[in-house]
Amino acid sequence: MYLHKLKIGDVELENNLILAPMAGVTNQPFRMICKEFGPGMVCTEMASSKAIFHDDKKTSRLLNTEGEQRPISFQIFGSDEETMGYASKYVSKMADIVDINMGCPAPKVVKNGDGSKLLLDLEQAKKVMKAVVKNSNVPVTLKFRKGWDKDNIVAVELAKIAESVGISAITIHGRTRSEFYSGIADWNIIKQVKQAVHIPVIGNGDVIDGKSALRMFEETGVDGIMIGRGSFGNPWIFKEIKHFLETGEKLPEPSKQEKLQIITRHIKLAVEEKGEIAVKELRKHIAWYTKNLKNSSEFRSSINQIDTEEELIQRLEEYFETL
Repeated sequence: MYLHKLKIGDVELENNLILAPMAGVTNQPFRMICKEFGPGMVCTEMASSKAIFHDDKKTSRLLNTEGEQRPISFQIFGSDEETMGYASKYVSKMADIVDINMGCPAPKVVKNGDGSKLLLDLEQAKKVMKAVVKNSNVPVTLKFRKGWDKDNIVAVELAKIAESVGISAITIHGRTRSEFYSGIADWNIIKQVKQAVHIPVIGNGDVIDGKSALRMFEETGVDGIMIGRGSFGNPWIFKEIKHFLETGEKLPEPSKQEKLQIITRHIKLAVEEKGEIAVKELRKHIAWYTKNLKNSSEFRSSINQIDTEEELIQRLEEYFETL
């Protein structure tokens, strides 16, 4: 009943579970690993509209989706309508959906007036959305937070503006910018947003398994769920949630052997994409994959000096043999 296809503009997703865009996390290898577990859509890391405008090579690498299964949402951020319009035109040639970030709380993003800072200037937020919609030839979505802080809760108002300027769907994260990722996400605000608009509403915040996904659907009435931090070291969360929503039963966790295979595949994909520099960047993912396993902190310390793929895989195999 809760698990179903989701239409965003003219794009139909196979199901209504989506991998959130996350800077430094949802790069191509991680998207490909997650996709194997069946989300309806995955999203790129957020890309700066100014960097796209200035043809920054590092940013164009962020937007590489060659060989990936569709649909893919490309997320852009910025607060200037000219560069956001340009970025929208540019990425919509490659994207199935263009997503606007108005939720990022990072100080380096906010200090330029971007991300969640736009929650303090709804007039400018409206101009940005209009520019992106006007310049995109694919559906445009918006991801935003409840508000800037407890004195500036703007989610319902922003949702209505988004609908009025032609945004095809919205994702609402139930925390303010000042909360970052602390405390408990406010699902009541998600429910209020859902009741205020007619476009699809996707809920985000504190969904970590099948039970919490079911609860979010029941309590908020959302059309879909976006999963962010719940996927850290846990890309099979999408399969687990689908199974729970379909059967009411909890799927057993992957076996140690299956986990090792997934991590190894993740390493190989990352090195294939970036070369062995990726080994260093994979440390946080391996920390997430091995969290709560026996002697995991010692293991994590032991891989911090490793910088080759072969050595890392060998060390992982040795560690998993001890479990």
